[in-house]
Amino acid sequence: MDPVKPEEISHPPMDQLQGLEYCIDSNPPWGEAIALGFEHYILALGTAVMIPSFLVPMMGGDDGDKVRVVQTLLFIQGVNTLLQTLFGTRLPTVIGGSYAFMIPIISIIHDSSLTRIEDPQLRFLSTMRAVQGAVIVAASVQIILGFSQMWAICSRFFSPVGMVPVIALTGFGLFNRGFPMVGTCVEIGIPMLILFVLFSQYLKSFQFRQFPVVERFAMIIALIIVWAYAHLLTASGAYKHRPHQTQVNCRTDMSNLISSAPWIKIPYPLQWGAPSFDAGHAFGMMAAVLVSLIESTGAFKAAARLASATPPPPHVLSRGIGWQGIGILLNGLFGTLSGSSVSVENVGLLGSTRVGSRRVIQISAGFMIFFSMLGKFGALFASIPFTIFAAVYCVLFGLVASVGLSFLQFTNMNSLRNLFITGVSLFLGLSIPEYFRDFSMKALHGPAHTNAGWFNDFLNTIFSSSPMVALMIAVFLDNTLDYKESAKDRGLPWWAKFRTFKGDSRNEEFYTLPFNLNRFFPPS
Repeated sequence: MDPVKPEEISHPPMDQLQGLEYCIDSNPPWGEAIALGFEHYILALGTAVMIPSFLVPMMGGDDGDKVRVVQTLLFIQGVNTLLQTLFGTRLPTVIGGSYAFMIPIISIIHDSSLTRIEDPQLRFLSTMRAVQGAVIVAASVQIILGFSQMWAICSRFFSPVGMVPVIALTGFGLFNRGFPMVGTCVEIGIPMLILFVLFSQYLKSFQFRQFPVVERFAMIIALIIVWAYAHLLTASGAYKHRPHQTQVNCRTDMSNLISSAPWIKIPYPLQWGAPSFDAGHAFGMMAAVLVSLIESTGAFKAAARLASATPPPPHVLSRGIGWQGIGILLNGLFGTLSGSSVSVENVGLLGSTRVGSRRVIQISAGFMIFFSMLGKFGALFASIPFTIFAAVYCVLFGLVASVGLSFLQFTNMNSLRNLFITGVSLFLGLSIPEYFRDFSMKALHGPAHTNAGWFNDFLNTIFSSSPMVALMIAVFLDNTLDYKESAKDRGLPWWAKFRTFKGDSRNEEFYTLPFNLNRFFPPS
């Protein structure tokens, strides 16, 4: 074999990721697009079911209440996804529920004025209204930052070096929802993980009538097999004498969603009653809104790469954050027990299927809206054990994280400065939130524990988010450590053309608003 020349070893940086079958503005045939949209819908069910299943019982709600919240969250996910793909960043991103809102919502649930209510149903409704009021007020933060273009101004301080830890920890930071959850029921979690990797990677070249059916639908195929296997274990009585928590994680009949779901139910604003407003609750919730802003910023940039688009310009990014703020406002008006952020797992699925088409995500939004109104059918799919989703997350979260690391190609990683910034921000971005989570598990409250509940919620929420911590550290270091002499090492020459909408001709193709709306909202 001939010796390899040095110039053949290097891989030149690429603005757009290569190897995708369909990019952001190219569309698969309708049949394939509908099937892929259904696959994204199924994946989005994991978070949509997990959040209400955890919070509703704490509030005193019953299975019927849980089903209504799941249906409402799915409905709003569909609406917000359509709004984002039409008028926001226009990237192929599912806008789903956000775990960032859990800390302030749990704080509201434990508020003494609500816990003293004896009637469980009345306590559930009162807590729901308090959460709604806090979310409605907090939504104004993203609406103002987005539509005023303030977030566009802030994002001009970002460079590839500063963004690598943020995007990477958008995936890596969710490690506690991966294998730790798989381990709660290894007999279905491990097979799902193995089959998904097998179908999506090792058997991806298998084709049926020249169509890569296994690669496109690896998740659905593996899910059907493992779900049927889990149902067989449940029906055979394998979990009959196992601990209750094991049954919850493994059985396919423990969610009680199908029996509790109505045949048809259309969510509507203020369906739980008039929201109640409390300044302390709202201020704590604002921290969650800031966290979802940062996490979505990282996810938007990852989605752009996996859709073979250029990085979204600051103007487009800010526009997307503004529309996400509108989405959080809808969360509050309808009562979903959550806010909104980009669904990281669905971003990962773009890379797994090699289809980054915007139309596919819009079709998945249609499925969310449709099945949220047809309660029984939606509840059937929502009864999939969460362990199965966690196995898929192990792959998809890692894929999103690796997209973040790929931005290092635009920087000089032979620079000790860049190595310091990247390493420190990645390590502390994982270490600090883990400390906050571990402390909370042991002490049953966060490290911030003063008499001011709103202050506690704010700090505990901010520092429990890996992307948030990484952004604060990486962007601060990147803009203060030898920043003038290190412009080239930071990747700014490459980044510069994406700082304005007209800086690259491809931006118009990817991010122009539909219906000729750019006449009224000209890009900057």
